[in-house]
Amino acid sequence: MPDTPDTSKPETILAFDYGRRRIGVAVGQTITASASPLGVVGNDYAGPDQGKIDALVTEWRPSRLVVGMPAHTDGSASDMQTFVNQFIATLATYQLPVETIDERYTSVEAEAALKSARAAGTRGRISKDEIDSAAAVIIAERYLAARND
Repeated sequence: MPDTPDTSKPETILAFDYGRRRIGVAVGQTITASASPLGVVGNDYAGPDQGKIDALVTEWRPSRLVVGMPAHTDGSASDMQTFVNQFIATLATYQLPVETIDERYTSVEAEAALKSARAAGTRGRISKDEIDSAAAVIIAERYLAARND
């Protein structure tokens, strides 16, 4: 007997790769289990650029937010988790479910993929913003893949 198709409502998610200077952002779709980069949101001593996050939430109307949770290689909590949890607390204002997913190595994977594309001649110089946004794509795709398991 064939598998019963998933008839749950398709969802849009916004994924965030938190950094002390920049927060990478990506949008993902459950129906395609894919994600696309949206750029970065500035982050400094005053906190994340809430206006830009507001604009992204308004534009994409996500049904949930996904935040990469940093950990050490062995899975233990990293010092960055305190800052990520503070960022998650600011996201509560949107009254959307916020989920976390392991973000270990996402920036390394993102940079390697971008460097590979550059070596193949399909792209030019790579900025830190692009790496952060590509890491958010990986976070979104990990979340979407975990939902489909």
